[in-house]
Amino acid sequence: MGSSKTDKQEQEAALMPVTWHRKLPQDVVPEEIRNKVKAAHKRDILCEKYPYRQKLKRPEYEELLVPLQIELLKLQRWVELNGERIVLLFEGRDAAGKGGTIKRFTEHLNPRGARVVALPKPSDTQQGQWYFQRYIEHLPTEGEIVFFDRSWYNRGVVEPVMGFCRPTEHHTFLREAPQLENMLVNSGIHLFKLWFSVSREEQYRRFKSRETDLLKQWKLSPIDVKSLGMWDEYTNAQNAMFMATDTKACPWTVIRSDDKKRARLNCIRYVLNAINYPHKDESLVSAFDSAIIGSKEVIYDTSEW
Repeated sequence: MGSSKTDKQEQEAALMPVTWHRKLPQDVVPEEIRNKVKAAHKRDILCEKYPYRQKLKRPEYEELLVPLQIELLKLQRWVELNGERIVLLFEGRDAAGKGGTIKRFTEHLNPRGARVVALPKPSDTQQGQWYFQRYIEHLPTEGEIVFFDRSWYNRGVVEPVMGFCRPTEHHTFLREAPQLENMLVNSGIHLFKLWFSVSREEQYRRFKSRETDLLKQWKLSPIDVKSLGMWDEYTNAQNAMFMATDTKACPWTVIRSDDKKRARLNCIRYVLNAINYPHKDESLVSAFDSAIIGSKEVIYDTSEW
């Protein structure tokens, strides 16, 4: 028998976010940006500096994605057979598309050899430890790929901006992070530091969609709401982090993510292109778009530094 109307109403009511429903404050985002988002078509690119004016269409995106995911399986097979270790750090502003990109990386990988690490707020015990300690516990063993959905770089941007750490702790982090990463690379780990860059217009549009999408409401955290009015503070912290931790041994790679689909495709291509694994289809992985992904000097306007 089908569900009664009352049953369906009860099911819908159970899905409604009651205690944690949040609305975005209107006074922390410039009116010009609010109006721009309101008037835009969903496929329009709002940022004038982005190299494309329309987002990639889904059929084209899906056609390009599948061959890259097959390449990822080749990569994972090589990692398993040779005892390699890969670490990918996914960082960036809130709503920059980190989680969605990780999902496309891992969608068809064998979960026994590919893990996603997304750590919650540290416990009282962890707060008393050396800062990097709880992250080190999750580093890969031989034959593993580990994806960090935010990493130790929480202390590089979010914590100092939000007041979750002291200035001395922030400065210590900026000094110690390159030392730790050098040790990881010297131990044989393939380390990728990926920064997803999103414009203020696109970030606000994505936050607005979370107000009404019941499946995405959980993504609109109090920190997200507060960060809307702290764009410049985040930019300053981001730049300080880049200057201190973008090293020759462990460089940052920046991905323009106003178009999530282009960001995902080019991020996967970039990682695959950087590693020598057997039977690589060079024509696929070498075709990453340098206008979408590259070093901070290439992607960001030098006037922003």
